[in-house]
Amino acid sequence: MITIIDYGLGNIQAFVNVYKRLHIPVQVARTAQALEGAEKLILPGVGAFDHAIERLDASGMRETIDRMVRQDKIPVLGICVGMQMLANTSDEGQLPGLGWVPGRVRSFRSVAGLDNIALPHMGWNDVAPVNGNPLFKGFEEDARFYFLHSFYFECAQAEHAAAASTYGLDFSCAVTVDNVYGVQFHPEKSHHFGVGLLKNFAEL
Repeated sequence: MITIIDYGLGNIQAFVNVYKRLHIPVQVARTAQALEGAEKLILPGVGAFDHAIERLDASGMRETIDRMVRQDKIPVLGICVGMQMLANTSDEGQLPGLGWVPGRVRSFRSVAGLDNIALPHMGWNDVAPVNGNPLFKGFEEDARFYFLHSFYFECAQAEHAAAASTYGLDFSCAVTVDNVYGVQFHPEKSHHFGVGLLKNFAEL
């Protein structure tokens, strides 16, 4: 069962629709009790980092999710701000992240030479998988996904980068540590590439 974490941010129904079309069982969890029995978790997110963390805290689900991911090793996929929440910290806010993937979230404009880069980074961009990550099975070449973001994930350890893209600089647009996965782009807006990635996650 794929469980979409609904803490008030992200296009929940879009993910539900994809999995229903694929005939893969899916449910939405809005309480800690609804999370029990989940086999895989999806953590979507849009907007600002601190606001997303605050909303997750307020949902009453954070402690249960943390246990499921850290102790029970339930696979989880963070998407967009949901991926950024996997980090330790973010330039966008003051609150600590979930800390499931060592690293920090940086503004593109914090990088020397990118002071005038147009933000947000919006639209389709090429994605190059690294290390044979299973999320990208079947489209290791010519993969394109839809992006909408002004911050990017800087991994503390290079081996945690699962895919790279380029916008002013090469940046990690997907990360993974053990049972934790994250993608900066929006698979639910990325047509057959996104559907393929969500299917691959379900089949991990």
